[in-house]
Amino acid sequence: MQPRNTFCGRTRREFLAQAGAGFPALALTDLLTRDGVFGGGGAGVGGPLQPKAPHHAPKAKACIFLFMYGGPSQVDTFDYKPKLYGLDGKTIDIATKGRGGAKGQGRVVGPKWKFRQYGECGHHVSDLFPHTARCVDDIAFVHSMYAESPLHGSAMLMMNSGRILSGAPCLGSWLTYGLGTENQNLPGFVVMLDQSGGPISGAKNWNSGYMPAVYQGTVLRSQGEPILDLAVPSGMTAREQRRLLDALREQNEAHLAMRAEDSNLAARIQSYELAYRMQSHAPEAIDLASESAATRRLYGLDDPRTEDFGRKCLLARRLVERGVRFVQVYSGGNHNDHNWDAHGDLVLNHEKHAGATDQPVAALLTDLKQRGLLDSTIVVWGGEFGRQPTAEYAEGTGRDHDSEGFTMWLAGGGIRPGIKVGATDELGYKAVEKPFHVKHLHATILQQMGLDPNRLAFFHAGLDQRLVGTEGAQPIRELIA
Repeated sequence: MQPRNTFCGRTRREFLAQAGAGFPALALTDLLTRDGVFGGGGAGVGGPLQPKAPHHAPKAKACIFLFMYGGPSQVDTFDYKPKLYGLDGKTIDIATKGRGGAKGQGRVVGPKWKFRQYGECGHHVSDLFPHTARCVDDIAFVHSMYAESPLHGSAMLMMNSGRILSGAPCLGSWLTYGLGTENQNLPGFVVMLDQSGGPISGAKNWNSGYMPAVYQGTVLRSQGEPILDLAVPSGMTAREQRRLLDALREQNEAHLAMRAEDSNLAARIQSYELAYRMQSHAPEAIDLASESAATRRLYGLDDPRTEDFGRKCLLARRLVERGVRFVQVYSGGNHNDHNWDAHGDLVLNHEKHAGATDQPVAALLTDLKQRGLLDSTIVVWGGEFGRQPTAEYAEGTGRDHDSEGFTMWLAGGGIRPGIKVGATDELGYKAVEKPFHVKHLHATILQQMGLDPNRLAFFHAGLDQRLVGTEGAQPIRELIA
């Protein structure tokens, strides 16, 4: 008689390691639960990732967050400050606080690119973004964002989860928790990292925190195999694979019965089933060969400079087209040379990253609009903070971090187009007109997706936790059409 926790003469652990056919390696703990594995929660009823009823009629069904990791300089991109040109190189009295600490003086670094007005709205855009500039009539700019931390790690967590400390669910987790998914064969929350690697703190930026693991993001690669170990193992028939998965499920569920609160184990059980379904559906979703030559050129896939980010933006469109709820695309990896963190040579840094992303970003907006998807998809652009108008070092053009006032923009999904909201001071350092905290941005996205930001809650540590904090926050009403 075999011991209780054995199968085919092996222990459960050995069987999983040796006979798992690659499925255990899948990082697919999103869109994994069917039939209420974890119980209720969120805006509606039913299993956690079944489609759920929103709190109110949504303006958007999906969100694409284009994350410019490292902190783009607002005064060199979209926040036009003409006074800075004349002050270039001069030392002035200005109280700043960044990576280098608090300072009372600074040497002004004037904008290194010209600004021009575009569209019917006449918004000023830097020459860094000639393609995005032609889309300004579809964009709403928020020039008065602020956050609590001028340090990358905590600021990244703030922008992604609303907290400066790790352990809280990210925006994509809250959306899939509150709304479920529209496609049971693809992840509901997808992350695409920069080709140079992920951001500081890694998976904490797409983690589900204190929520069940089912709500965390799935990393999709833009080169090679987008999802590892998805193909049917060589030499295995479909019937044999199905029998193997059934056996795995039976053994795992017996083990889970003794560990009912282990959400990671429950999510892993369901990951096998999602992977099985994705074998039929994911290859089509991520196959760009079906896209026309014109579409591929639109996104810059014919140019080595834009090919990588363009591929990710095109994949983002294909994913939301197929019901994926939240897609986050990163520009910039965890190294100063490979992200927007311009402490040294501002021109070299920003021309590199703007040059790689400008055409793909504009293509995404254009493509979504011509397909009728922009009305139901929110596109968000921005970093974890901005950059100061003064130099960080005694020489050079590099700027220190600035969390006191920076620019982000939104488009689609019921966001009012062709407007700007709020303002920084005349040097572009601090938000002075209608300042909005990161939580107000989160509240706006939730609101447009049909979720009341002050009702969407998850009970944890004795409190009804919310993305916008237990104290709550209102959406940016000026943005809502």
